[in-house]
Amino acid sequence: MVAALLHPRLADCRRLFLRNYEVFINIGVHEFEKRGEQRVVINVELFVPLAKTTPVGDKLHEVLDYDFMRSTIAARVGRGHIHLQETLCDDVAAAMLEHPQVRAVSVSTEKPDVYPDCDAVGVEVFRIKEESV
Repeated sequence: MVAALLHPRLADCRRLFLRNYEVFINIGVHEFEKRGEQRVVINVELFVPLAKTTPVGDKLHEVLDYDFMRSTIAARVGRGHIHLQETLCDDVAAAMLEHPQVRAVSVSTEKPDVYPDCDAVGVEVFRIKEESV
């Protein structure tokens, strides 16, 4: 995903992030996964144009509020069981891109408790809005 940071449409953006947001959700395709919640760690990076998010008066309404990231994730996981991490990433990314100030988004999810011999298994996705004509 590092190459995505070099995309020319992101040169005039600032990057906002939510790191290691830990949630307990119903996720998984196996029967034992459908009986309870699992720990999932979510990371989000939002790319927003500097022109739209550079505060002049040091006021919250001049920027994108970080609460947007958490509430967007909460809304998605609140809809019920998710089979795949890919679905979760895609849904969260799509919802983040609906915000008018967001030009691009990176979302990753990790399930840290799946295997005892590794830190986590996960998925990452990067999306950028189509340019307006």
